[in-house]
Amino acid sequence: MKEAIILAGGLGTRLRTIVSDLPKCMAPINGNPFLYFVIEYLLNQGVDKFIFSLGYKSEIIIAYLNTKYPMLQVQYSVEKEPLGTGGAIKLACSLASEKNILILNGDTLFKIDIENIDALHNISSADCTVYLKPMLNFNRYGVVKLNNDNSIASFKEKQFYKSGFINGGVYTLNVASFLQEQLPVIFSFEKDYLETHFNKRKMYGIVQDNYFIDIGIPEDYEKAQKELGVRS
Repeated sequence: MKEAIILAGGLGTRLRTIVSDLPKCMAPINGNPFLYFVIEYLLNQGVDKFIFSLGYKSEIIIAYLNTKYPMLQVQYSVEKEPLGTGGAIKLACSLASEKNILILNGDTLFKIDIENIDALHNISSADCTVYLKPMLNFNRYGVVKLNNDNSIASFKEKQFYKSGFINGGVYTLNVASFLQEQLPVIFSFEKDYLETHFNKRKMYGIVQDNYFIDIGIPEDYEKAQKELGVRS
């Protein structure tokens, strides 16, 4: 897996009391924007081509990348209007050069084992592979159920769960298969693609009990400050 789309157009509405006037992925963590930790993880995993899906205050992210990563092989997919997660991915996929591409959120760090899961995605000829994080005692996320062959059996709504596998917001996507779907310009990747098509397409889930942090709420933003490294 050599190419990744990073979804980095979020407004960070729930973080406005802590971080104002910045895209959510640029929220500072010990002297670096959160996006830094996502990029460094991917580089260490062998990803060397990046497509940044941008919207709100895209110029801030572009200026940061030009300064911090001047040699990075990068393309920008900038929304003229909010397209939803699905529309943003669809637009960014039009710039992809690889058969399969990794999709990540710029405000979430999920340290999946890219090399091994890439092999499993290819062996199953999957249209989409969803990476799942085991979690205990939560109500912020829905859960994903798997069949015995790891194909997706169902998506369950958000409610309190004692345990379950959550969608970690990281995917491997077959670009050609996805672009052939009759999907609108503006849509939700989670609701209108995954939850609508999982029983019609080859969609699989892979459980990875690795480090996971989503800074979408102030409590987890503060947690990231404690857990992630100092300025590099």
